[in-house]
Amino acid sequence: MIASKADILKFVPQRPPVVMIDTLVDCNEKETITSFTIEADNMFCENGMFTEAGLMENMAQTAAAKVGYECMLLNKPVPPGYIGAVKNLEVSRYPKVGDTINTKISVENVVFGITLIAGSVSFNGVKIASAEMKIVLNGAA
Repeated sequence: MIASKADILKFVPQRPPVVMIDTLVDCNEKETITSFTIEADNMFCENGMFTEAGLMENMAQTAAAKVGYECMLLNKPVPPGYIGAVKNLEVSRYPKVGDTINTKISVENVVFGITLIAGSVSFNGVKIASAEMKIVLNGAA
């Protein structure tokens, strides 16, 4: 594990209550893995279930954690960013309050400051959601 829940805010520009990752499990040039335990008061929960919007934000924050980790290694500030587009979102199961999900993003391409990622979310080792996203980060490493 690279960063625990106590340290995750060093790697993402988001602040509570909008933080949708707990730990930075692994990070390398092509892939980044995070984990997140869904709590009852989460802003993306409805009727005890974590919504599509939450799953997308979780994938985007996993990408942000990658950039934040790289910036930390270069002693640079973590840049703000946003989701530019989401494509091919598939959800086979919505996680519920108390579930811990693991999210993996793979960097597919970086062009003119836009990063194309493929993201997948799993619960107990089974993929429950995936999407392709364009992430725009201002001043990325």
